[in-house]
Amino acid sequence: MNWNDVIRYANNGSPTPDKRVEKTEEEWKTILSDEEFRVTRKKGTERAFAGEYCEAHEAGLYGCRCCGTQLFDSNLKFESGSGWPSFTEPVKDNVINYVKDTGHGMTRVEVLCNVCDCHLGHVFPDGPPPSGLRFCINSVSIKLVS
Repeated sequence: MNWNDVIRYANNGSPTPDKRVEKTEEEWKTILSDEEFRVTRKKGTERAFAGEYCEAHEAGLYGCRCCGTQLFDSNLKFESGSGWPSFTEPVKDNVINYVKDTGHGMTRVEVLCNVCDCHLGHVFPDGPPPSGLRFCINSVSIKLVS
């Protein structure tokens, strides 16, 4: 995966996920904390350098906070200095939904869980080789699952 793939997905649609999980806003509110709901369902952002996984180095897979879908491998996590956990690529192409985001006076690519539409963060083309990508992810949107 590289930046050209990201732009293609953002412009033409992301790969089809293996499954879908859909809940009402009220159902999400019953299973998520207020902060989890604000970030994951309302597209919020946690404070830089405040998240539980910003400095984490434990081995394992990170899953979606909302539905548990495995998203990122800790072996592909790197210190970006951005204040949020950063990864070079997802575990599979079809677990991320790439959405063109033109809010806040800029154009970015938002990343969502492709299974449940949980807001994860954004992806940028300034990461390390080989992908050159930096998936900048809110800690509150993910959990270490294995």
